[in-house]
Amino acid sequence: MKAKLIYIGKEDSAELTAAVAAYVGKIKFYLPFEMEAIPYLKNKVSQEEQKRLEGQLFLKKIDPTDHVVLLDEHGVEMTSVQFSQFMQQQMLRGTKRLVFLIGGAYGFSEEVYKRGNSKLSLSRMTFPHVLTRLIFAEQLYRAMTILKGEPYHHE
Repeated sequence: MKAKLIYIGKEDSAELTAAVAAYVGKIKFYLPFEMEAIPYLKNKVSQEEQKRLEGQLFLKKIDPTDHVVLLDEHGVEMTSVQFSQFMQQQMLRGTKRLVFLIGGAYGFSEEVYKRGNSKLSLSRMTFPHVLTRLIFAEQLYRAMTILKGEPYHHE
């Protein structure tokens, strides 16, 4: 299985971007993983129009066979062990590519919500995009170490 994170944003913190890159390198030891940025739209449009335009950009990056998980504040909250079980289920189901999305400042368009297979909440709190990427990358790495029975995660 391959995994991908697609997000709206830019690299806005050298320190956090370096930390994200470090986790991405660790994740690649366990499964093919890549991240792709969709640049912020610089148009002065309404919130709904911005979501619609961002949604079109997301949908162009998603293949019909992808399993799409929206990282969304209204999604299911999981423990790290539950997230590792989710990852294992996807592998056992034969998912070829698991795609995670981080939306823009106003969330996802209706079209993206319709395309998503599930929603996952990293927290009920709101984080800056670069911090969300870091938290997600660390949790994906943690999930993979849990599945391999490695000593990174302690319960």
